[in-house]
Amino acid sequence: IGPEWAEQMAVPLWYIRAYLWFVLLSPLLLKALRALPWPTILSPIALSALLETGWLSVPSWRIDSALVDFGAFGACWLLGMAHQEGILQRLPRYLVPSIAPVIGCVGLWYMLTHGFKPDHDLDDIPFAQSLWSFATVLLLLHLSPSWSQWPRPLRRWDRLIALFNSRAVTIYLWHNLCIVVAQSLWDHLWNVPLLEQNVPWLLESSWPLLAVVWVLTVGCVLCFGWVEDVAAKRKPRLWPNGRRGGRGGAEGGRSGRHR
Repeated sequence: IGPEWAEQMAVPLWYIRAYLWFVLLSPLLLKALRALPWPTILSPIALSALLETGWLSVPSWRIDSALVDFGAFGACWLLGMAHQEGILQRLPRYLVPSIAPVIGCVGLWYMLTHGFKPDHDLDDIPFAQSLWSFATVLLLLHLSPSWSQWPRPLRRWDRLIALFNSRAVTIYLWHNLCIVVAQSLWDHLWNVPLLEQNVPWLLESSWPLLAVVWVLTVGCVLCFGWVEDVAAKRKPRLWPNGRRGGRGGAEGGRSGRHR
């Protein structure tokens, strides 16, 4: 499947490191949030700005990488905690829709004026990512409805949403390797003369490749997804789509709201 498979498999592991630090620091962050709500929420963005401008430098690239991730996404984590604590609900209703788009636009402006190229993304400019992510999450939490069940147009997707919520980490960690494997296998089909001569358009299309990626990802969910249940102290399930004794809609709805 090519020599780069190990590197590609390691790419998503930054998520585990960042998530672990967020979980370990959450008790301290919660105390700080209750004492000084907005200075605490905005502190990761300030950290990201200091790292971006060079006013704060760390000799170890491993520590620097962890701090960059915390600066980029820490404010989003704290916004979720603030939402649960009722801090965001105490803001005037007009405030978030007024300032969130402005903050997001500042993030996009910074991105466009600091070396963004067509083949890049926000990961390459952490400070811009911190502003854009903060603004987006703040606005979504402001608009987030409280439902006892899914609205009728969304109920058809209830089981799929419940599955994605229950296996989000598994899908994220394994999808990159699935893409590498699928791409490598698909490239070998060009060595089949019958396919190369008669259906080159099929081999050039990305849609069949996407289907293969999803098939492999589903296989990873079946093989490894149960670990998420064990980590959450739930009974391991093979395919947790929310259906339990004919009450799949209610279970999936609750799962969708809480993640």
